[in-house]
This record gives sequence, structure tokens and C-alpha cells, in this order.
Amino acid sequence: MHPRNRRIHVLSFVSLLTASLLPIPTVLAQSTSRQIGTQFEVTADSLVPRPAEQPCVVPLFANYQFAHFSQSTQTFEFTPPGNCAGPWEKVVLEADFSENGGVQFDRTASLYIANANLYFGTTPEPLATLTNTWHIERDVTDYSALFATPQQGTIVLANCTTDCPPPFNTTLNGVFTVNASLEFYPAQRGHGDDSNRGNDHRGQRAPDQVLPLTQTNGSGGINLPATLGSPTDQLSTTFTLPANTEQAYLDVVSQSQSTDEQWYGCFPNDLAGINDVYGCGNTDFRETEVAIDGKLAGIAPVSPWVFTGFLPDQWVPMPGAQTLDFVPYRVNLTPFAGLLSNGRPHTIALSVFNDDNFFSATASLLLFLDSRSTQVTGAVTKNTLTGPTPVVTENLQGTSTVTGTINVAVNRNFTIAGYVHTSHGKVTTTVSAQQNFSGTQTIDFDTVKATVLDQKTDVENSVSSATTVSGDEGTVVTQDNFSFPITVDFIFPVSSSPFGFTVTTGQKYQAGKAVSRGGHVIYATAVTNSVNATDVSPASSSQTYTSSDSDGTFYNCHIASANNILTTVSRGCSPDTDKDQAKDKDKD
Repeated sequence: MHPRNRRIHVLSFVSLLTASLLPIPTVLAQSTSRQIGTQFEVTADSLVPRPAEQPCVVPLFANYQFAHFSQSTQTFEFTPPGNCAGPWEKVVLEADFSENGGVQFDRTASLYIANANLYFGTTPEPLATLTNTWHIERDVTDYSALFATPQQGTIVLANCTTDCPPPFNTTLNGVFTVNASLEFYPAQRGHGDDSNRGNDHRGQRAPDQVLPLTQTNGSGGINLPATLGSPTDQLSTTFTLPANTEQAYLDVVSQSQSTDEQWYGCFPNDLAGINDVYGCGNTDFRETEVAIDGKLAGIAPVSPWVFTGFLPDQWVPMPGAQTLDFVPYRVNLTPFAGLLSNGRPHTIALSVFNDDNFFSATASLLLFLDSRSTQVTGAVTKNTLTGPTPVVTENLQGTSTVTGTINVAVNRNFTIAGYVHTSHGKVTTTVSAQQNFSGTQTIDFDTVKATVLDQKTDVENSVSSATTVSGDEGTVVTQDNFSFPITVDFIFPVSSSPFGFTVTTGQKYQAGKAVSRGGHVIYATAVTNSVNATDVSPASSSQTYTSSDSDGTFYNCHIASANNILTTVSRGCSPDTDKDQAKDKDKD
């Protein structure tokens, strides 16, 4: 069922039963705040820090409703703020969602301007009788180049009610309502002007061009998420890029769907037949691969996002990490800038290694241009990136009952380097990265009944990279660290569970950056987002979101629930406190 064409198995029917099984809160009013004692959607995520000045607000659309497949793709017109011309110090996308009480699947939502993706996420499953609401906001300053002229925008949210295929046309009644706007904060003196070559330590200069990878599929020129059903499927676009391209990056989102929805629980193909929990093969290793003219140019780890349909009574009132708002992964393609500036067409493509049907993918190319030159020249001097070679180790015993472990490991190092001759001299960029992947499935399987009794999934994936840029201003080294492990314990049968099984899940997203010049750190930032949830009676969940940077900004929010009711909100979660702290810091 598009857009998350999941298999119709036991988990689909679990989704439909949840609304009637969850306890009904005693309050009657809806809320967008973290309100103890309610089931309303809540996360510990921080708001986007803003400058102290009042923004110019441009509404994108209001009260767009999504009830039928015919409404899945809706357009809007964007006009730049007439009283707030760029450059802008910050641009923030805000979106507010609501869903009436009832029964519905979780759905995928995405938003585009000029065919470039600004938002990608999923919706929660509805509450039984109350309207649920949630708020999304994202820093889209790096996409400022799109906002200089009027553009067409698109929001995609495929949903159905009476037009669903049977039997869901008589059971699904959840309707989504969405509002969205952009906030523009004018740049202060010294911020965002073109005299600044490249980024300063906070990346204040926005890219000069934003070019989406597109796959319109006969949709009247509207870009939709690409469907990648196998490892050979690609989202690709051929560009003839500006001849003065000095830096290039690719923002990537790859969302697992259908058979691959829980890719982190997949077995090797020789054991896929016993995997009745997840029903997928190709092991539990996935990655998004970026190619330029058919040659590997970068990788983006696939995030283990958990959607509220698995398992619904585990994810009320808080979803998994980033479930409502996926964080794109940025791939540095700057070593290829000299190649991309040679005036010839070049094809940039995405594919998913080990894809077992299917992934939804979107990507945008971000370009920084040498404004004092019409042509840069250069070359790629080194590229040791090759395809991964997962090592699979099966350690299983038994016949009627099979127990043991399945291990998958991928460890590799690679270096990509290149240079460009610019108006300010030769600039060399070297990206050295290390990937470490480890997946362990611990299983207890009844071969007679063809039933998994217990499957423990433990997947850890990390990528660390050091980017060294040497030019007329010296040498700057940026260290980036990404990790997003997940653990899942699926136990069946459980007679005390209304669904016959229980699930316990843990996630811990971590991302950090440190920028050094001359061996001294000039800027650093870090984010940790930890989520733990279980529907083992009594159901409980918690989330802790912490972010900090070397400018002194700090945020730490902890929330928890019991029996699907919010029970704990730490003092650091106050949105007003968060905004005030950000404004005070910007005034310093």
C-alpha cells in the first residue's frame, strides 16, 4: 500500500487494533506541548536555534488535507518575502500536522520546493478518539538559493480511507491536516555575503546552487521520491554543472520500505526462509552508494528508522529516533569539483547496496562557486573507495529447534582526494574515512512450527571521516563522526500480549563535528538522541536528546512514559527556555 507498501502480515493487523487497545487519556483537549498525563505525540528533540531578530514569515500552505490517494501530491506557490531580501542568516521550515482520532496506518510525508527536498519523515498512528498533533521544524538555510525567486512547491502524503483496497476501505478513517511556512532571518553585517570564500566555522555561507536529483515518473515534472527496488536500481540525474564549482556536497535520504522496512533484522539468503519476523534476505547490511559517472564517489549509511507501525503499542506517545523527521546524510563530493567543472555532462546516481525491495530515496546537490572566476580546473588524484564485502558468519545448532548467532561485519578505510585551481590559488581536499559495521542476530527458531521464538537484533554502524582542506588560507581539518546503532528483541509467543508477541527496542543516534585550524579546534558540535521502548507489560519508553557546541549552546531534554502515557519531562525540555537560550547566545 503506497507509500509504505508493506507486506500484509500480522503487523499490519496489529496497526489496526492498536487504537482500540491503548488506554484513553483523561484529558479532552489536544496539545502540541509536552503535557504529562496525555498520549499526544511528543519528542525530546530540540527546536531550531534562531537569531534574536524577528523573522519574515512566508506561509506555504494552510489546512491541506490528505484523506485519499487522489490527494497524495498537492502543490503550492512560493514567493520570496518582499520585505526581507536575502542573504539570510537563517531560514527555518515549520510544519504542523494533525490527525483525527480513529484507525490509520503510519504514512510517509515529504515536502519540496523547486523539486528539492526540504522535509522527509513519517506520521504516527492515530489515537483512538482524540486528534493527535505534532510539530516539525528544520534548518534549511543551506537551501537559501532556492528561495531567491518564485518557485512551485510540492507536499506528498499518500493516504487512503474509503478508497483503500478491501478490507481497509471500511476500517481506515484517519485524515491528515498539514500547515507549513518558512521563517527568514535577515543576515547581519558580515554574515552570508559572497566575500567569504567557503564556509566559516559555523557554515554561515549558504551554497550558491541547490540542484535536486530528479525522478518525475510522468508526474508532470513534479519530483517524487525514487523507488529503488533492487541493488541495481538508481536515482540518477545528469548535470552540466557551473564551470566555477569549487565545493560540492550531496544531501541523501534513503527510507526503508515494504520487505526492507526492518532491514536491520534481515537474514542471509540461505536462512531467509525461516525469517518469519522480517521476511527479508541479503543480510542486515545496507548502505547508500553515490556514484559519479558510474564510479563510486561516496557512501551514506542507512539509518535504522523505526516507524510506529512496528509495533504500534510500543510507540505511544513518543516515536523512535527521527521517526517524524529524518536527518539527511551529507556526502562530501568536493574532491571531484575539478572534474565536475570541466563543462561536460556528468551523471550523479544513488543506489542501495543489498536492497531487498524497496527504498524511497531523495538527494540534492549543494554547490559552492568561485565568484571571482568563470572557470576552475583540477582533477581527482586518489580514490580508493570500492564496494563493500560483508563477512557473514553463521553459528547455529539444532534441527527441530535452531539456536545460535548470525554475524555480519563490514570494515573498510578509503581516501578520496582532489584539487582545484581557483581565483585564490590551488585548493586540495582529502577525505579519509573509516566505516565499521557489525550486525548480530541471536535466534531461537522452531523449525517444526516455522516460528521464531526469540530474535535479538544488534546492529552497529559508524562512519568517521577526516576532511583536510589546504589552500591559501592554510589547512583546515574537519572531523565528522556518525553512528546510529539499534537493538531489537522480538519474543513470540507471549500469551499476555494482545498481539501474541512483544518487542523491545533501543536506538542511539550520535553525530559530531570538530573543525581545527593549525591543530587548534575552532568549532565543535555534538548531538545524541537515545530512545528506548518496550511493550512488555507494563509498556514504557524514554528519550534523551542532548546537543551542544563550542559556542556555549547546550540543550538536554529527557522524557519518559508508562502505559503509553507521558510521565516525565525534564526541566531542560522547555521550548521557551530553549529559544531564550539560543537568542541570548546569538546576542553575545
